[in-house]
Amino acid sequence: MKLLNFVNFAIILPFILIIQADEYHSSGSEWKTRKTRATNNGELLADFWNFDAQHRLLHQLSIRPNHNIAKNVIFFLGDGMSVATLAASRMYLGQLQGQSGEESRLFFEDFPYTGLAKTYCVDMQVADSACTATAYLTGVKANYGTLGVTAAVKRFNCSSSQDPANHVNSLATWAQRAGKGTGVVTTARVTHASPAGVYAHTANRDWESDADVTKANENPKMCQDIASQLINNDPGRKLKVIMGGGRNKFLPKGTVDEQGSKGERVDGVNLVHEWLLQKKRRPAAYVSDRKGLMNVDFNNTEYLLGLFSPDHMDFNLEAKHEEQPSLAEMTTAAIEMLSKEKRGYFLFVEGARIDMAHHKSKAHLALDETVQFAEAVRLATELTNSRDTLIIVTADHSHTMTISGYAQRGNNILDFNTQKSNVDNLPYTTLMYANGPGATTRTNFTDPEKLAKMDPTTNNFVYPGHVPLKDETHGGDDVAVFANGPWAHLFVGLYEQNLIPHAIAYASCIGDGLSACRRTSATYRRKHWTNPSTVVH
Repeated sequence: MKLLNFVNFAIILPFILIIQADEYHSSGSEWKTRKTRATNNGELLADFWNFDAQHRLLHQLSIRPNHNIAKNVIFFLGDGMSVATLAASRMYLGQLQGQSGEESRLFFEDFPYTGLAKTYCVDMQVADSACTATAYLTGVKANYGTLGVTAAVKRFNCSSSQDPANHVNSLATWAQRAGKGTGVVTTARVTHASPAGVYAHTANRDWESDADVTKANENPKMCQDIASQLINNDPGRKLKVIMGGGRNKFLPKGTVDEQGSKGERVDGVNLVHEWLLQKKRRPAAYVSDRKGLMNVDFNNTEYLLGLFSPDHMDFNLEAKHEEQPSLAEMTTAAIEMLSKEKRGYFLFVEGARIDMAHHKSKAHLALDETVQFAEAVRLATELTNSRDTLIIVTADHSHTMTISGYAQRGNNILDFNTQKSNVDNLPYTTLMYANGPGATTRTNFTDPEKLAKMDPTTNNFVYPGHVPLKDETHGGDDVAVFANGPWAHLFVGLYEQNLIPHAIAYASCIGDGLSACRRTSATYRRKHWTNPSTVVH
């Protein structure tokens, strides 16, 4: 009898879903109300859960590996986007849509293949954005704070970082050598650690301008700063698209940018002008605000440089959207620019401000930035075709934010938990951090007046922590990897983070390693390993 009920339920539910889908197109707000009510009622029945699981099982069984060559690759990096951040962000998104939240999914969480990447540096258990960028972009793990160099280079060691033998090339270099277009999009300074991993070789991620190098008592002529590398060296100068913040790293002292912010370079060089001079025989555009970006003729522009802020771009919840483009808008523009490339392209897109919000223990901002990041992935997926475009979504490292028990279903993920401590009978937030600036705020919970004024749902609420630190730290957890498109099935399982670019190169037939176009492993071994038996697998 139970089996019969389940079969009947399974037969009629698809028709119910079709009807509800029609309602969704006719009335979005009504759909939200009906879906929430139906979900709450349906979940009381075993058939609801059985059908849901069977439906997902059928979906999984329908997935077939895509063995096409990846003409295009879009690499999405959510900086600091831990698994806990994903879970909390999907609840946040669902609650914004009028649902209880727990059942929601971020767009890329529906990608067919998922894996886990280990994030440690060669010299550190818990990684930073520099050593991880080196791993997931060049295929080689490095030391904390270093970019585009092997672990033979210690942080701050300028001389060893100048040795070309210690340099490692990124996916952008591999793609350019294959005749593909390349681009970088970020909400951070374009010279910040993650985007710099695409093009820089340095012993210190903080040497973003020559002023930074000088401040560290190093010679900028010996230790070339990251902004200079972007404009003057390969692969930076060959990037077709560069968008993000950080204008001050490109402008000399004594000058001001479009917002009246002062430049900081001490060499007197205006790198924006240098970039324009390099491209004077090519159709190139430099833009500094959203209006400028929207007015670019993408069909007749070969190179695009967009610097939309003197520093990092603003958090979405605090930005002046008429002045700064969103991550989704920059991603859309980059795809339009690069889609003209006959041999395809490699595009790196970073949602950088997730990480920066976590460092300040401002979870509301971090979750919102994750939702904005997911929107950029959604648009990129709609603008491309999974038959020839591989999209990877991952994070560089985790953070110490946790989701603590035991709130009731549907409780606002940003708010106080529905439970109180059974030790001191004080309230606590569902979201909290293991360390950070919020560690000093727990005492405020004992003050009735301060507690009454406390609202965790505000944008800049600093969530409680345990160990007091000026800035909350990264975590050492594995990070999720989501993949869709050609050879996406390579990204399942648990693996070292530096496997990612090797798998991307295989799928897109770039680089010197194994590829879908060259599958003879013996050739690669002979070329790169004098003694293959010494390699640890």
